[in-house]
Amino acid sequence: MTKPKRILLYGFGPYRQFRDNITAEIVKSLPRQPGLRKIVFPVRFSRRQFIDALKRLNPDVVLGLGQSSRGRMEVESQAKNRCRSSRAAKPKIISRRGPARLKTTLDVKIERQVGKSTNAGDYVCNFSMYVMLAHIRRVGTDVPYGFIHIPYDYDRMMARGLVAKILHRCLKSQI
Repeated sequence: MTKPKRILLYGFGPYRQFRDNITAEIVKSLPRQPGLRKIVFPVRFSRRQFIDALKRLNPDVVLGLGQSSRGRMEVESQAKNRCRSSRAAKPKIISRRGPARLKTTLDVKIERQVGKSTNAGDYVCNFSMYVMLAHIRRVGTDVPYGFIHIPYDYDRMMARGLVAKILHRCLKSQI
């Protein structure tokens, strides 16, 4: 009998004017399953929280969820080497020696209502993506990593169902 695949699913807690975060609701509402590890991170620019999660859980697959103000769910295809704490703040480089962009590596099969994006923004979602992808690359593991942005006002049950479907595919496939 094979050991279940270890999947790290993460989302974020509330931030700025938002009293809750749809990603935290989704992560918490999904049932426990063998191999599934769920984390709700605080919204802060902390490399340590993301890298420590990778080291501690040693996942075979990583799927991140971020809240957005977009009109639809979108699968992110890359993370940029920049971040800023607000639209008014000057962008900063995440890694001085890192590439300008890092591509996501998990082939997320998307539904019709889910789009593709090449711009994860430059807030904590993008920061988490870049830091985790850079760490995975640096240590030489071949861990597939994907990220989905979900609108804050998206139908919770529909979003949860789509994430559950993606997780099911990850758990059952030979990624």
